[in-house]
Amino acid sequence: MRLVTYRHPAHGDLPRVGVAQGDRLLDAAALLGEAAPLSMLTLLDRGLGASQALAAAADAFAAEHREAIHLPRSLAVPAWEATLLAPLPEPRSIRDFYAFEQHVAAGYRARGREIPAAWSEVPVFYFGHNANIAGPDDPVAKPPETEELDFELELACVIGLAGRDIAAADAWAHVAGFTIMNDWSARDLQRQEMSVGLGPAKGKDFATSLGPSLLSLDELRDRIDGHRVDLAMIARINGEEVGRDTSASMEWGFPAMIERASRHVTLRPGDVLGSGTCGGGCLLELGPEVHPWLQPGDEVELEIERLGRLRNTIA
Repeated sequence: MRLVTYRHPAHGDLPRVGVAQGDRLLDAAALLGEAAPLSMLTLLDRGLGASQALAAAADAFAAEHREAIHLPRSLAVPAWEATLLAPLPEPRSIRDFYAFEQHVAAGYRARGREIPAAWSEVPVFYFGHNANIAGPDDPVAKPPETEELDFELELACVIGLAGRDIAAADAWAHVAGFTIMNDWSARDLQRQEMSVGLGPAKGKDFATSLGPSLLSLDELRDRIDGHRVDLAMIARINGEEVGRDTSASMEWGFPAMIERASRHVTLRPGDVLGSGTCGGGCLLELGPEVHPWLQPGDEVELEIERLGRLRNTIA
């Protein structure tokens, strides 16, 4: 099931969860016979049974209206008429890991250092800011303090089942699905603050993009081999491809990340875990010969196989 958060005049002013079916969006609340709009966090909080009920209702709608020319406007709207928001406009938390060795090595080379031994011992992460969330086609403002604005192409999983001290062997049962994440970075600000031994903070918290949808885990079962997910990842700037990798090259898989993140801590539905930047997934790694630092007017498009495309223009 592919879930989105959207707005459409026919469905009121409030954001609501929709099920994407081809070129139409089905209002999740209406499918479940509810009057009030349904948010993604509310749906996730209701547990696996609610998601299964929603999927069954969406399948039943598709079967009933297979030959229909006109669909009930109160339930189904054309996707091109809707405004897509981030699937999780306000995630409960964001933990961003550092799982791709190519990117890690490039970052440390830029600092004249070797990869620390600890990187291969435990999956490490930092906490991101969960309020400045951008969705598909939202503009992202360039902080006036930075001259080195960068994008970062990441695969992100969304927690769907709460748990504490989750073993890696049990981790997939806690995943609701996946989305694309752009962990925007002001490299000069990041470099300054991290020289003190803390951060990143102001080099990151001005924006994080998520979207365009949340694809449920069952849609990717055939691309999961043990702890790895195998999906092509592509970055484009102004329509030109600048980087490509596969999520299968992650050294640390999501089960290990979930195990680490949940150690002595309860993960909750709506928590987001980012993979870290893939190989060739940022300008810091690609270098100025591929593209200079981002400027207002640049369009960044991140694509992950099956998950779609996440576009933002720098303002």
